[in-house]
Amino acid sequence: MRAVTIHGPRDVRVEDRPDPELRAPGDAIVRVRVACVCGSDLWTYRGIRSVPPGRPIGHELVGVVERVGTGVSSVRPGQTVIAPFCLSDGTCQECRAGFPSSCEDGSFWASEDSDGELLDGAQGEYVRVPLADRNLVAVPEDADDALLPDLLTLSDVLCTGYHAAVSAGVGPGTRVVVVGDGAVGLSAVLSARILGAPRIVAMSRHRDRADLAREFGATDVLPQRGEEAVPALRALLDGERAEAALECVGTQESMDEAIGLVRGGGRVGFVGVPAGGSVIPVRRLFDTNVTIGGGMAPVLTDLPLLLPLVLSGRIHPGRVFTASFPLERAADAYAAMDRREVIKSLLVVS
Repeated sequence: MRAVTIHGPRDVRVEDRPDPELRAPGDAIVRVRVACVCGSDLWTYRGIRSVPPGRPIGHELVGVVERVGTGVSSVRPGQTVIAPFCLSDGTCQECRAGFPSSCEDGSFWASEDSDGELLDGAQGEYVRVPLADRNLVAVPEDADDALLPDLLTLSDVLCTGYHAAVSAGVGPGTRVVVVGDGAVGLSAVLSARILGAPRIVAMSRHRDRADLAREFGATDVLPQRGEEAVPALRALLDGERAEAALECVGTQESMDEAIGLVRGGGRVGFVGVPAGGSVIPVRRLFDTNVTIGGGMAPVLTDLPLLLPLVLSGRIHPGRVFTASFPLERAADAYAAMDRREVIKSLLVVS
């Protein structure tokens, strides 16, 4: 099969890799239809996070079940399925509590599974899915192919933005500021709208991203950063700061920004994958009574809540994909995101 591999900073290739095979009764083989490049993939692409040369990459996919092991009962060949970005066993304490992304025996695409076997990357023609009954969510058979980009966001980015909003306690009456205007930040804007926030401030300096943020539900756009951001936000909110901030980048600067934009006793929901040595200022939180929550999104917990909104056409989170590329042009998809020419790159596989 053809699959994307990464060999070093800005060295993405599409190469031949072995076709996956069923290894356990609970496995399924899925033919990937659409995948995409994630902002966290760029940390590897830029060399900020290193992996062995030639490693497969990618963790977001929607596909069609091709084969299943003898122990699989919840999905069957021919079904369209969504796979979460992280795989879990469903039995540990964390899974039972609704946090499968923290599974004690969990694994990730393009990393070793609990048996030490290297999993396929999602940016390829096929993947082997361990514990398929647990880790695949079937889509209704009458779902239109036009929804594929929307469905793909449910494997990671929409659920991640939703997790930021839930972790920050967003609801009716909550004024929200979103730090980050990438696909996660835009998904957080959409999620804040879903949860009933009456005022949503998107931080953006880019026309295309600001326009999409408004389409997703932002009531205001804030271009200021750093020392200028707090007074600019106060000017929008009648002299006050937000009750909730959603940190969707993963840098020290974005975390500091988010903490500074919420009032005393407010909440920060953080979902940006940490890049480098980000530090939480405990004394500052102590003095202000600001609470921080978040982390890796529990996709399998939130996906059933969000899937009906996509299937009904109430939301169209797939609009974060502003360019699509065939699998063989994966290097172009990465470069376009790296240069911020597109918000999120869609990979059309089959």
